[in-house]
Amino acid sequence: MSSMTKRERVFAAIRGDDVDRPPIGFWGHDFIREWSAEGLAEAMLEMVQTYDYDYLKVNPRATYYSEAWGCRYKQLNDPTQGPELEHWVLNEPSDLERIRAVDPASGALGEQLEALRLIGDGLAGDVPFVQTVFSPLSVVGRLAQDRSIIRRWMAEAPNALHGALEAITETLAGYTKLALDAGADGIFFPTTEWGTYDALTDEEYELFGRAYDLRVLKAADGADFNIFHVCRAHNMLDKLIDYPAAVINWDVHAEGNGSLAGVLAKTDRAVMGGVDIWRTLPKGTPDQVREEVQQALRDTGGKRFLVGPGCSISPQTPPENIHAAVEAVKAAAG
Repeated sequence: MSSMTKRERVFAAIRGDDVDRPPIGFWGHDFIREWSAEGLAEAMLEMVQTYDYDYLKVNPRATYYSEAWGCRYKQLNDPTQGPELEHWVLNEPSDLERIRAVDPASGALGEQLEALRLIGDGLAGDVPFVQTVFSPLSVVGRLAQDRSIIRRWMAEAPNALHGALEAITETLAGYTKLALDAGADGIFFPTTEWGTYDALTDEEYELFGRAYDLRVLKAADGADFNIFHVCRAHNMLDKLIDYPAAVINWDVHAEGNGSLAGVLAKTDRAVMGGVDIWRTLPKGTPDQVREEVQQALRDTGGKRFLVGPGCSISPQTPPENIHAAVEAVKAAAG
């Protein structure tokens, strides 16, 4: 078939229509430049240009949510390391009662909206892009020094925890709408460390995760490129597969997780992933990366499939391996 534009290719893949080849994109942190709107936009646009991605998952610093509620971090000025937490706001259950909704257009949140506008201007409509918006449970966990206390408070202070989650959800829902207004084609919504049986039971996630998640996703309703990302090994994807998103992303190579073909058979949504971010991409050869991409194409038949990683890739990933993945997909077009 004739060559498609990147936007045509991405949305045809999401719909399950025929494509000239599956779309591809990778994402990861730029720990040096992600501390300003201008720096983040520059890093994201450079990444798309360097590797000729079909879509962009904006990868902001993971701290911007907790910064909005008063956490402070020390930037290490190391391209391989994220920042250190210097000040956190949750120490005791009573601290949860001080968590209130904040202005989604100000502070660190407002800075990210400016980055989205700059990215949108740079892409000029050619490449669909999404903003990362963490789940409310993910955000409340990052307001403490030790996220494990949140699970303890599920039993010891459930009402206070629900109050904090309510305030965070209100803020994230408002922020999601502003992100779409700023030009994003959708959101990338990860469960981070919570959507796994290594952290919670189904019952715990149902009580403290699902309802809040769905309210944030509801705020993105109408966007055509919402991606639901279920993190970690032993993930809860089977229980959360009904979440309203156009695309589902997870680490198919992590222990206990479903395969590409297996998940495709359970949903009418598109799936994204296929590339091993722990072994093949950072440590393998370009030929091994090509073979892994080709295997993913065989597993899915190239339908309802966007090639990508199972999560953020390491900043130390060899560029030649990323290029190899892109080359493998382009070769599929014949």
